[in-house]
Amino acid sequence: MSLAPIVLFVYNRLDHTQKTISALQKNTLAKESELFIYADAAGKQSEAEKVQAVRDFIKTIDDFKSITIIEQKENKGLADSIISGVTEIVNKYGKIIVLEDDLVTSPYFLKFMNDSLNTYEKHSKVASIHGYIYPIDNLPNTFFLKGADCWGWATWKNRWAIFEPRGQKLLAELKSRKLEKEADFNGSYDFTGMLKNQIKGQNDSWAIRWYMSAFLKDMLTLYPGKSYVQNIGFSSEGTHCTTQTNVFDVKLNEQYLLQEINVKEDLESRNKIETFLFSLKISSFKRVKNKIKELYR
Repeated sequence: MSLAPIVLFVYNRLDHTQKTISALQKNTLAKESELFIYADAAGKQSEAEKVQAVRDFIKTIDDFKSITIIEQKENKGLADSIISGVTEIVNKYGKIIVLEDDLVTSPYFLKFMNDSLNTYEKHSKVASIHGYIYPIDNLPNTFFLKGADCWGWATWKNRWAIFEPRGQKLLAELKSRKLEKEADFNGSYDFTGMLKNQIKGQNDSWAIRWYMSAFLKDMLTLYPGKSYVQNIGFSSEGTHCTTQTNVFDVKLNEQYLLQEINVKEDLESRNKIETFLFSLKISSFKRVKNKIKELYR
C-alpha cells in the first residue's frame, strides 16, 4: 500500500504548529510518510517576526520519510494557499492528506486516512475522508454524510477535480435546485449564508466551496464515530477565529477500527448532527438573551 503524502499549511502560529507537528510525529505511519509544508508569507510587516519563527521551526522537523518545505514569497492567504497547494500535490501523487496548523491528531489519524483512501478509492461517489467529528455520543464507527469537510481530510485527484472555486456558480445551482435547507442541515447551520458571504468577500473560505462542490454532485464524505482530530485554533491568535469558546472540543480517538460499509448517506447520524447544531444555536441565543438582561439591569 502506497501512503498518501501529507500536506500541512502553516503561517504565523508557532505554538499551534509545534503541537500539530508533535502529534503528527506520534502517528503510527509518520516515519513512512512524505510531508509537504506550505509556509505562507507575512500579510503585513507586524506579522513578519512570527512568520519567520514558524519557518525556522519547520526546518528542524524530522521523523518523517521526507520533508519538503515550500516558502511562499508573497502572502497568498489561506484559501489560495490551500487550493493551489492541494491541487499541486494531489495532481502529482493521485491522493493527499491535508492538515492546517491548528489540528492535533490521534496516533491513528494517518492510518485511518490511508486505509480509508484505499478502501473507498474505487467508489466514485465518495468525495473525501474526514478525521474530525462533533462530540456526539452513540455514532457508528464510521458513516457517510453528503458533502465534504475541512478539519483533517483526505481525497483523490479525480475527486478534487470537482472543486468549483466560483461561489456564485455554486449558489446559483443551489438555489435553482432548491437545496438550501438540505445544505444547511435542515436549518441547523447556515452554510448557505457562509457561501453568500464568501461571494461578497466577507470571508475567504475555500472550505464552504469544497463542501458545496461535493454536495451539489451528490457525493459523500466518510466520517469516524469518534474524532481523530482536535481543533486547537479557537483563540484570539487564530487569523480566522472570532471566539475564545470552543464548543467543538473532543476527546481524541485512541483506538482504531475500520470496517467497509455501504456507500450511502447515514440519515440517522445526520439527524444527530442536526440536533447537536441546533443545540448550539439555542445556547448562543440564551447567551445573547442573558447578556441583554444584564445590560438592562
